[in-house]
Amino acid sequence: MITLISKYIKYLKIERNSSVHTLKSYKNDLDQFLDFVALHYTIDPEEVETDKIDRLMIRLWLGELAENGFARNTIARKVASLRSFFKYSFKRGYITKNPAHLLIVPKKEKRLPKTMQPEEVQRMMKLADGDSPSAKQNRAILELFYSTGMRLSELTTLNISHLNINQKQVTVIGKGNKQRIIPLGKFALDACKKHLLTRDKLYGSRTDTDAEKALFLAPSGHRIYARYVQTIVKKYIERISEVTQKSPHVLRHSFATHLLDAGADIRMIKEFLGHANLSATQIYTHTSVERLKKVYNQAHPRAENQTK
Repeated sequence: MITLISKYIKYLKIERNSSVHTLKSYKNDLDQFLDFVALHYTIDPEEVETDKIDRLMIRLWLGELAENGFARNTIARKVASLRSFFKYSFKRGYITKNPAHLLIVPKKEKRLPKTMQPEEVQRMMKLADGDSPSAKQNRAILELFYSTGMRLSELTTLNISHLNINQKQVTVIGKGNKQRIIPLGKFALDACKKHLLTRDKLYGSRTDTDAEKALFLAPSGHRIYARYVQTIVKKYIERISEVTQKSPHVLRHSFATHLLDAGADIRMIKEFLGHANLSATQIYTHTSVERLKKVYNQAHPRAENQTK
């Protein structure tokens, strides 16, 4: 099974163009399941045969996860990992029966996305103002996240060629290598222009041919990476907002929620975000409703939070 897991991860990377995050998550899930099976049969993981695994074994593992207090969303992802792996193995002829074929994915808990208030975003952008090349890059990163709603993985893969200043737009490479074009507003355009003027000063000892094409650079001069971007975003959000989550995804959520609050069509927001299905975008309607309820409870004379 170890060899088959390796082939499957390679398939996700090369043929499906899955993100680094997806590859890591699926690999961890499958390795955990493999360890469980090996422990159950008291054999070495290398001796586990994929074709000998049945549906009961999978259910035993999921039951153990539930008993150990794993969240429903985590278990749902692990079920998805197994279903995808066994489907691949069956289709490629590595196994004669798919034990995960009728496996039911647990319903995920619906969590409302964490967002910032528009005035908090304004304060954050003001805070990010600076004259140094790194400060200009930081401002451009924040503006792009909030102005386009792009994902973290999409920002780190941006090249200078993806930015079209004249057309006021940026081309993003999303999940499954799908391209989409997102318009850029004045503030994002201005920030990107200023960044481009001093970008070469960010070159360093590790600047290679890939870094020379990249829109954003890490301190050592190579292409910017996810962890560094997360650090930048967290630094600015925690200084101006009480929002519990302080990640690039908060800016993506804020982008979508603020558009919806201003009356934008949810189908257009779906296209901006690069969602495959409208159901993924509809969670933002719940965020807007919750905000309306909060305003109502605070302001209406006969609301529950008002003194009687």
